[in-house]
Amino acid sequence: MATKGPIVEQIVRHPGGFPVVGIIGGGQLARMCQPPAVGLSLTLAVLAQAPDAAAALVVPASPVGPYDDVDTVREFARQCDVVTFDHEHVPPEVLAALEADGVPLHPRPSALRFAQDKLAMRERLGDLVDCPRWRRVDSLEELTELGTEVGFPVVLKTPRGGYDGKGVRVVDSPDAVPDCADWFERAAGDGLLAEEAVDFTREIAVLVARSPSGQAAAWPVVETVQTGGICTEVIAPAPDLDDTLASRVTEAALRIAGELDVTGVMAVELFQVDRDGEPGYVVNELAMRPHNSGHWTIDGSVTSQFEQHLRAVLDLPLGDTRARAPWTVMGNVLGGAEPRHAELYGTYRHLLARDPGLKMHLYGKEVRPGRKIGHVTVCGDDLAELRDRAAHAAGYLEGTIIE
Repeated sequence: MATKGPIVEQIVRHPGGFPVVGIIGGGQLARMCQPPAVGLSLTLAVLAQAPDAAAALVVPASPVGPYDDVDTVREFARQCDVVTFDHEHVPPEVLAALEADGVPLHPRPSALRFAQDKLAMRERLGDLVDCPRWRRVDSLEELTELGTEVGFPVVLKTPRGGYDGKGVRVVDSPDAVPDCADWFERAAGDGLLAEEAVDFTREIAVLVARSPSGQAAAWPVVETVQTGGICTEVIAPAPDLDDTLASRVTEAALRIAGELDVTGVMAVELFQVDRDGEPGYVVNELAMRPHNSGHWTIDGSVTSQFEQHLRAVLDLPLGDTRARAPWTVMGNVLGGAEPRHAELYGTYRHLLARDPGLKMHLYGKEVRPGRKIGHVTVCGDDLAELRDRAAHAAGYLEGTIIE
């Protein structure tokens, strides 16, 4: 557990009255906030879970301590002017303690709960935007009832903690329902989210930012490509997206941010659907933080999502969200075979020489098969060429491409 001494000693303020932004959680999102923090003359402080956490490798003020320990987090927050989050997993009791201390939190716990709890999200969003048909289910019988009502397959989700396909299960038929018994046992009476499996044409996402004073901004709607439940590619803007649908999706995201009083960056993940020949949407998930679908903005937008998040939580004027090029393609780098990653720096050097226009962002994370360890970005005029370049670089880093 972190102690008072190390936390106080590590957080040194920038001269001139510039604020300290504290981030709870030392993952790659906090890591990618460091460059724009330097550009904005801010001091970034990160409560990291380990000395070798992704953010701790690049942020000087990175005291180590558990994000779920009230005393540790309170002591960390006392040194910060505002506090934000690398992830949605900070427990309610910790958030309540910080609120009681008068710590400015962004997003506020009253908004963050809708990203932490999918059941709360579905209930609230149902009044605002189009969502899948859903129900809280507490038994196998209730799961069968929903499947009978909306048609199998149905999607079963844990309300808290799921990401990158974790905590999600597709139930193909009534015969598969008994196989879900262990999920209800682990839920321990808290209930699960069950919803229709949406027949969609593709997955899209829109990123918005909102400040405490109510200023808001949005980036272009993007297409996200999923492989095995993990996002492997993002194309900005989404190709061939109907202008009317793009406007509707963006307006819906801004409406969600306003109605939920979100502060900071928020990602809205959606399914694009075909309704009687007309394009439509269904909201899938929310994330109230910089998000994987917005990593393209580091190299492809005038203002990155990470700079914008810092601006928003400090109630600074928001930056320009226009794209720098007609197309930007981001490819996620997943952990692969260990021999390739033992010499990752050599692989990195090879790609820099092969494609001088390529931008690589590696997170300093321990490599595990299938784990996101970085991303690559390319910008330009030829979408097909950009997709090939991004796919080659990501595959070469992963080890699935060897030349």
